[in-house]
Amino acid sequence: MFKKFCSYYKPHWKLFVLDLFCAVLLALCNLAYPYIVQDIMKIYIHESLAKVIFWSLALLGIYIIKCILNFILQYWGHIVGVRIQSDMRKEIFSHLQKLPFSYYDENKTGTIMSRIINDLMDIAELAHHGPEDILISSITLTGACILMSIRVDWRLSLIVFAAIPFVVLYAIITRKGMRNAFKRMREETGRINSSVESSVSGIRVSKAYTAADHENERFEYANSEFRKARANSYKYMGIFSSGMQFLMDVLYLIAILVGGIFTFNKIITVDAYAAYILYITTIIGPIRTLVAIYEQIQNGSTGFKRFQEVINTAPEYEKPDAVELKDIKTSIAFENVSFSYNSENDETKKEVLHDLNLTIPVGKTLALVGPSGGGKTTICHLIPRFYSVTSGKITIDGVDICDYTINSLRGKIGIVSQDVFLFGGTVKDNIAYGDFNASDEEIIEAAKKANIHEFIMSLENGYDTYVGERGVKLSGGQKQRISIARAFLKNPPILILDEATSALDNMTEMQIQASLEKLSKGRTTIVVAHRLSTVKNADEIIVISDIGIEERGSHQELIEQNGVYANLYQYQFKE
Repeated sequence: MFKKFCSYYKPHWKLFVLDLFCAVLLALCNLAYPYIVQDIMKIYIHESLAKVIFWSLALLGIYIIKCILNFILQYWGHIVGVRIQSDMRKEIFSHLQKLPFSYYDENKTGTIMSRIINDLMDIAELAHHGPEDILISSITLTGACILMSIRVDWRLSLIVFAAIPFVVLYAIITRKGMRNAFKRMREETGRINSSVESSVSGIRVSKAYTAADHENERFEYANSEFRKARANSYKYMGIFSSGMQFLMDVLYLIAILVGGIFTFNKIITVDAYAAYILYITTIIGPIRTLVAIYEQIQNGSTGFKRFQEVINTAPEYEKPDAVELKDIKTSIAFENVSFSYNSENDETKKEVLHDLNLTIPVGKTLALVGPSGGGKTTICHLIPRFYSVTSGKITIDGVDICDYTINSLRGKIGIVSQDVFLFGGTVKDNIAYGDFNASDEEIIEAAKKANIHEFIMSLENGYDTYVGERGVKLSGGQKQRISIARAFLKNPPILILDEATSALDNMTEMQIQASLEKLSKGRTTIVVAHRLSTVKNADEIIVISDIGIEERGSHQELIEQNGVYANLYQYQFKE
């Protein structure tokens, strides 16, 4: 993990080296203070006031240099941390784009957001402060001990060296508790973020069902767990910090006591005693810094582990020798396909599809109907490889879809789903998801085909009107027609319509249906519908239930069979 963490410094090594170089100079400046003070007290104060003033001015110069070095460390050092954070955020966001649907089924949005934002903030602080603080403290601590041995008395230096093992031992003892506490705090941060995200996203439902009290209770539970986790982390932090502070105070007390005894017995001079106290003060500062950086290391390492958990999650599998899907010539076929939704930690598997065999000839329209839960939408999700089949295979032109590159496969598929999602942007931005290289004229033409152009033009800013978060400023039917316009703009050879007109009124549905039928011509189309009026003209209709395929045939053939489809049709149109 340490090696991986260090690799993020590589693109910014020049700035990082500058940061460390300034840290070394700053540490050397810190060592100059007791050195010069001892000489002033021992030599110059008895010889010449001018020399005292000269070395005082020299100290002033050192302090000015320290000021400049501190600015470089604070500004450019933080820039290193910010750039590393930016690189990590870019990497994790890019990786999230490659993860399968199953990852998002098992992880809440708020938890993912916490890893992208909160964890990376602490990693950035560690990336900046960690190396420079450790370097400054180490040089200052080592240099002060060496100078103290040479210029004061080596026996006094042993006191400091003898105390350090106790400090290290105490840090090791308290480390485990702190690490576990910080890890739990991270987890609870993700949960409370997830709770807030869920409540804010569903605020309209909450208000409609007067569920404010229920949401408050849910949030209070998450908030309470977060508060407990935070309090527990502060408890271990308090144990660690107070214990370390006590050890520092004891070290200072021993230094005063032993130094006083040495001075009283004339083993060292008064000026050496004063320098000794200054060296001890200089030593205690770095030790305190190391104490503080230890807490930061706990925070940052916990965040980096969580960052790595996401990065190490396997992306959607693509064969190294996968080929581009260019033209679709014959058919899409399901060959003994079975599929179960399950997570890695879930021992129970619900099989949605079992040994499904199905062929969809190129240019034909296949309709999937039947009760909910039969696997209609699952079939639609398997074709673009949103999920991988449990067994069997799906082929296009006789080639397993796993042998095609994912981007080329999905590039040939247009999807209009029941659950419409609009991004926070303009109407034009959302339609352009069908083809980001499309011209304004092509976007407008797609909107006209989706019967949404006139409505868009009635808006204050036309196609540049912002739709709000998730399209909250639009009705369900308007959002669905924008989604249909995307499919028109993409112009794909395979079209999947999963309840594409479910949110439309009857008149608009008829208008859109005519456009969809026009779009479907010459394309391989899979239509999922509960309204049987939308699938009457399909080349083949398949009735799917939880036991598999019950019936298949054209509309007229299924009516004549007087089976499940005929009963559903008569039920919907008995009036």
